[in-house]
Amino acid sequence: MQLDIRAQTLLKALVERYVADGQPVGSRALSKISGLDLSPATIRNIMADLEEMGFVASPHTSAGRVPTPRGYRFFVDTLMTVQPIDESTLESKLQLRFAGAGSSQKAISSAAQVLSSLSQFAGVVMTPRHESVFQQIEFLRLSERRILLVIVAPNGDVQNRLLLTDVDYTPSQLTQAANYINQHYAGFSFDQVRTRLQNEIVQLRDDMTRLMQAAVEAGSAAMSENEEDVVISGERNLLGVSDLASNMTSLRKLFDLFEQKTGLMQILDMSSKASGVQIFIGGDSQLMPVDEMSVVTAPYEVNGKVVGTLGVIGPTRMAYERVIPIVDITAKLLSNALSPSRMP
Repeated sequence: MQLDIRAQTLLKALVERYVADGQPVGSRALSKISGLDLSPATIRNIMADLEEMGFVASPHTSAGRVPTPRGYRFFVDTLMTVQPIDESTLESKLQLRFAGAGSSQKAISSAAQVLSSLSQFAGVVMTPRHESVFQQIEFLRLSERRILLVIVAPNGDVQNRLLLTDVDYTPSQLTQAANYINQHYAGFSFDQVRTRLQNEIVQLRDDMTRLMQAAVEAGSAAMSENEEDVVISGERNLLGVSDLASNMTSLRKLFDLFEQKTGLMQILDMSSKASGVQIFIGGDSQLMPVDEMSVVTAPYEVNGKVVGTLGVIGPTRMAYERVIPIVDITAKLLSNALSPSRMP
């Protein structure tokens, strides 16, 4: 539905004032902050029209009005001006944080923490979905029948696992086994290697076969262990948001979302299929379980391929124009940090 320029100006002023102080906005205040030379009666008539169209609502306790989910949606899609931020300063801070991450999982955790600390809400990152692919393995003999399996993933992550064997392998045997696996199976998942081993290494001695099979089982467990679908940071920040904390039902639904993560995964998965920043507003999106909650998301990439999504979870009454660039820049820098050539 089209709004004329006066209605758009008043709606923009109302949303910005309400986001700033959380109080219903009356006609007198709008007359002062909108910059329009309109009589109070004209403003009241326009606000009545906006209320009839579902963009604003009147709380019973006040003569002022507040934005509805539809009003927020029109604001972020049409009226909002993204605040300029010092990108160089923000990027240097983020790059410094990511530079010390050391692994993809730590970089992802750092991204969630950065989103939370900069927005003062909750930061969330959907971890990359990938098979347990390895780039290289090594066997290190620790002592008799004790071998350290070293697994290097394509992104540079390193996992170590201790193998207890029933044969005392020599260093040359361990090198032979590692070379065979690296030469024939590097870049495969351990599940794929497991299948191929059953068919392709009958020519090797039984004890070497057992070593490789033990390595595959341990490697598969190591690559999948402790993987989280979603990393969340700063949930407690939302306890200080009056719009959420004042409603125990909404707060319970919100923390159920964090605990079960299924609904959150749906939101993040949907935004990974779109380009750029996406905004999900409670009451406006059926995916949102809490009317007073919004999620601002952006996909991140590895080598040009979208592998996950990150974002900020906060109240519908958030400063979208400030949160959007934070999410956007963090997604770009996490993409850089997760590229194998950029990882330490």
